[in-house]
Amino acid sequence: MTPALASRAIRPLHLLALALAALSLGGCGVNNIPTYEQSAKAAWSEVLNQYKRRSDLIPNLVESVKGFAEQERKVLTDVTEARAKAVSVQVPADILTNPDAMKQFQDAQNTLGGALRQLLAVVERYPDIKSGQNFLALQSQIEGTENRISIARRDYIQAVRQYNTEITTFPGRLWKSFLYPSAAVMATFDIPAEEQKAPKVDFGTSK
Repeated sequence: MTPALASRAIRPLHLLALALAALSLGGCGVNNIPTYEQSAKAAWSEVLNQYKRRSDLIPNLVESVKGFAEQERKVLTDVTEARAKAVSVQVPADILTNPDAMKQFQDAQNTLGGALRQLLAVVERYPDIKSGQNFLALQSQIEGTENRISIARRDYIQAVRQYNTEITTFPGRLWKSFLYPSAAVMATFDIPAEEQKAPKVDFGTSK
């Protein structure tokens, strides 16, 4: 066999070896890091989407409960101020890998959530407001959104845990070193375990 013919015979073997190597790498999880990263980013987008939905509902909710007695109007002020603060928090592009920025965002949203729950609790003392069709519709939307927020945060926490585990354990650490050196640990939410297990929200209005 001439050298030229031998070279042509070897070339398909090289291609076959490359194909087998690619399959082997795929089986070893070489694509896990970018896959898990995209999943975490998608979960984060859903968290932002649900928080925005809640924020958009609050002005109409506040408008529907303006019949509060003067001494209880502070809850309206608290909700309005908490919403303004939550909306004003800048979400930097690197928030997923910036624990300080994530904490600031989370604190603002938690404050708003607490003020909102207090507002709905106070409504219990006002039957006229509580039974109004406009309020009931808004309350239902708020409760549904709170449930979706809890679920979205839970899904994000799980996605980030999977991603962070992948880049800090073997063999993911190897792929990170050689192929994905820019991959960084993502920040997560500090959510109580019981809230993650039971995302259902009850503002105390169901009997």
